[in-house]
Amino acid sequence: MSIYNEHFAFKLMMTRYFAPLFSFYQNFLNRGHERSVKAKRNIITSVFIKGASIGISLLLVPLTINYVNPERYGIWLTISSIVAWFSFFDVGLTQGLRNKFAEAKAGGDDESAQVYVSTTYAVLGIIFTAVWFIFLLINPILNWSNMLNVSAEFSNEISLLVVIVFTYFCLQFVLRVLTTIITADQEPAKASLIDLIGQVVALLIIVILVSTTQGSLIYLGLALCIAPIVALAGANIFFFSGKYKPYKPVLAKVKFSHAKSLFNLGGIFFIIQIASLVQYESANIIISRNFGPVHVTDYNIVYKYFGMLNMGFMIFISPFWSASTEAFLKGDINWIRNSIKKYNLLNIIFILAGLLMLLFSKTIYNLWLGEGTVDISFELSLWGFLYFCGLMFESKYVSFLNGISALRIQFWTSLLSPFLFIGLVFFFINYYQMGVYSLFLASLIANFNGLILAPLQYYMIVVKNKKGIWIK
Repeated sequence: MSIYNEHFAFKLMMTRYFAPLFSFYQNFLNRGHERSVKAKRNIITSVFIKGASIGISLLLVPLTINYVNPERYGIWLTISSIVAWFSFFDVGLTQGLRNKFAEAKAGGDDESAQVYVSTTYAVLGIIFTAVWFIFLLINPILNWSNMLNVSAEFSNEISLLVVIVFTYFCLQFVLRVLTTIITADQEPAKASLIDLIGQVVALLIIVILVSTTQGSLIYLGLALCIAPIVALAGANIFFFSGKYKPYKPVLAKVKFSHAKSLFNLGGIFFIIQIASLVQYESANIIISRNFGPVHVTDYNIVYKYFGMLNMGFMIFISPFWSASTEAFLKGDINWIRNSIKKYNLLNIIFILAGLLMLLFSKTIYNLWLGEGTVDISFELSLWGFLYFCGLMFESKYVSFLNGISALRIQFWTSLLSPFLFIGLVFFFINYYQMGVYSLFLASLIANFNGLILAPLQYYMIVVKNKKGIWIK
């Protein structure tokens, strides 16, 4: 048989076996409401992007630990957590923009959409420039080695590292307005791609650093901070020169009068963000103060490991927020109910996958990080798994409520949850002598809104068609 005939026979065989599969895939992808089709395409694309992102994230952990050692890595994580506290200066503006942009675009009002985008960039630019200058004045008088409970020999290194990390946080909060717009347009896969590009660049720089330099917190900070900023800056230029040119931020479209509506909605998101920030970002500080920086590394390894479950689930959830905004405005309640049912089934699959991860966690830690690099107890892994199960369960209900701006109950509970979290953590540590896992347990209890009230609120709005406090 000639080479040509062999090639033709191979193509015929591939067509016979794979054509039905490809046809099924095409029908599945294009079947259903336009909103669902858009969501499915984004989900499938996001699976590959997030998969690559998770892979890079996992590679970065052993690379960075081996580069700077576990104690220095714990210092890096703690500093990142402290600096992240300044994200509250965002005052919920980007979350407010997400809903306002989706509403304006759904109504075909490109003029208002551009005004909201321009005003958000302007307000965040002013806020974070002021915050950055104030921090530069205060930083020299702060005793970072004492604050982090580490040796004084790290003082100068930490002080410079904090400036690098803080500058990064200020810049990325302004530049990330673009990813809010893309997500509001129900295309979170593109927003994830921007982050992936930043991660790839950071990974390449870290590989070069490991091969050519001694372990340095400063080099590590520069690598992990500069790469995502370059990716975000390039994405802003690309998207606002192309698809989002009608919404390009310009000075003439900045209307601070429109900032009021962003602040009204954003202010509620701001309080809710603070509650989340306290629970997540204070964890590293509490662990460092009570158990030492090495245990910060243990906690974050468990967080990253089981966090993959949540990252995977969020691939499917991400389009739901803005899609809920559109569906609810158009009275498409059946679409919302069907989506929640599918997410509940998906929840079960992810929990079963998480159980397998838990059973083999010890083995995977050793394969991932190297034998003997860390010693993580099964107890810490178990509570990390349970914490992320709760997070996945609540996310679909909270996304729906966020999308329709039904925030009152979430707002009031968020005023209580940070105090409950902090109180429980210190009670568990000081009274019951619990270990690092107590932070996961405290987070679960403090998050009673997501686990109990949010599902109830969804049921009252969508199933019972109730208004009043439920819809506000």
